[in-house]
Amino acid sequence: MPNERGSLVLGVLCGAAAGALWGLVFLAPELARAFGPLELTIGRYLAYGLISAALIAPRWRSLAAQLGGSEWRALAWLALLGNTLYYILLASSVQLGGAAITALVIGFLPVVVTIVGSRAKDAVPLARLAPSLLLCVAGALCIGWQALFLPSARPVTAQLAGLLCAIGALASWGAYAVYNNHMLARVRTVSSHDWSLLIGIATGAQSLVLIPLALLLGTRGHGAGDWALFVAVSAGVAVFASIVGNALWNRMSRLLPLTLSGQMITFETLFALLYAFAWEHRGPTALEAAAFVLVVASVVTCVAAHRRPNSLSRFRGRGRETPKAAKG
Repeated sequence: MPNERGSLVLGVLCGAAAGALWGLVFLAPELARAFGPLELTIGRYLAYGLISAALIAPRWRSLAAQLGGSEWRALAWLALLGNTLYYILLASSVQLGGAAITALVIGFLPVVVTIVGSRAKDAVPLARLAPSLLLCVAGALCIGWQALFLPSARPVTAQLAGLLCAIGALASWGAYAVYNNHMLARVRTVSSHDWSLLIGIATGAQSLVLIPLALLLGTRGHGAGDWALFVAVSAGVAVFASIVGNALWNRMSRLLPLTLSGQMITFETLFALLYAFAWEHRGPTALEAAAFVLVVASVVTCVAAHRRPNSLSRFRGRGRETPKAAKG
């Protein structure tokens, strides 16, 4: 069993890897721009549900026996808040306002989750986390100034609509994080990986319900090349972000306290911006570079706060037994 410092390092590495994979979801709407947010959501989560069902099939009977009606209702709500609704809003924000403004707003997730986690028993006091939170906010403000106040080819109304969608996505996933944290603590007999796969199955079922709505709203004509790209993007995001990314995040969640796991979400913002730069064939501006430095400093100072002796004494023995929020 790894010691406290080993658990901390492994947890941070798992969180960074999860963020690198989750950052792909910001690029997907740009890659498959011929398709709308509803279609992208259906494609991603139908693939996620099918893959989850295949992976969980060998253990299905034993797992189903451990779940009652309340657990299935919770899975449905988690699927909606953390996956279906969240991704519809996120994809809408990317296509309307761009990946940068979306990453800006979603970048506030560490602040939201850390504040919620600071109210938990034996959590690191919020005052000790203040430097980390201030650095995170400063980084987000740099990105915000870049996205909102510098010249852009997108209309102001589209940017505003994208901002509102991003705020909605932030609220949706914030609610998911709190509720999933509660449920992971309740269903201790179910592994974090299997819980993620169960959420995937519930999300896949919701994507099937959305298909008639997509047909009712009508879809634009797409060529064979468009559909091939759509399938590739949907399957890729499902495997790398939803399956592998979730597994890494859930592993991290059982190694780190919630106040620190909240900071790990920052890696999603960093990688999302890096992918956006690569897509736009450019490097970061001065403001964007400053934001990178500030956000990374935020994570480093948060890790330092949790490595103090009294923090480690609180952390001792809790990492594996106290599961935290897992993203979908």
